[in-house]
Amino acid sequence: MIERHVYCEDALDWFDKHQNLCAFSLVTSLPDISEFPHYNLEQWQAWFLCTAKLLLSKYSDEGVGIFYQSDIKQDGAWIDKGYLCQKAAQELGQILLWHKIVCKTDPGIATFGTPAYSHILCFSKTIRLTDLSKSTPDIIPHLGEKTWQRGIGLTPALMIARFVLEQTNTRTIINPFCGEGSILAAANATGLSSIGIERSPKRAKKAKILEVSPDQKKWIVNNIM
Repeated sequence: MIERHVYCEDALDWFDKHQNLCAFSLVTSLPDISEFPHYNLEQWQAWFLCTAKLLLSKYSDEGVGIFYQSDIKQDGAWIDKGYLCQKAAQELGQILLWHKIVCKTDPGIATFGTPAYSHILCFSKTIRLTDLSKSTPDIIPHLGEKTWQRGIGLTPALMIARFVLEQTNTRTIINPFCGEGSILAAANATGLSSIGIERSPKRAKKAKILEVSPDQKKWIVNNIM
């Protein structure tokens, strides 16, 4: 039975209260510094690294930990969130299974406040990908539809859900910073259950009901994947 549960609370508190979870994969995007008005850059980076390590320690051995992250440019410096995720995984002894790039605009177009692409990084404790016939593109040329500015696009969301379905033994995705629920909806659309945690009541309410239409899923599968 495919299920979806959304909890409106702090993600780290939620994990403290749920220590004996069934097998799951983790898929999330950690908030950037704009959501921490009282933190300086050093404090936010420390929070990011600590939180990434905590979350990577939680997912099941038969699952994966996947981060969808967009870098930022802060005071003239490029802050690479992909590097921070990889540093957290390395400190835990986990490996990087793959690193994909999602284009947020057409190649050759200059962007300013944020880079023109996002990272998707997949980490593993025990899984190794040895069947090259199951490889998927490393560059995703289109985000697809988004429900809000900071959300993941529908195209990478469905790609991630299909990977979890086809190449892990987990049948539940947990997103501890689920926003408006794109990952949750993509998981359900591909036959996986999902759990989302979101502090914003407004976003949590949307995350409970967001759906991927059959036409959206069919178009992406036929034209992108």
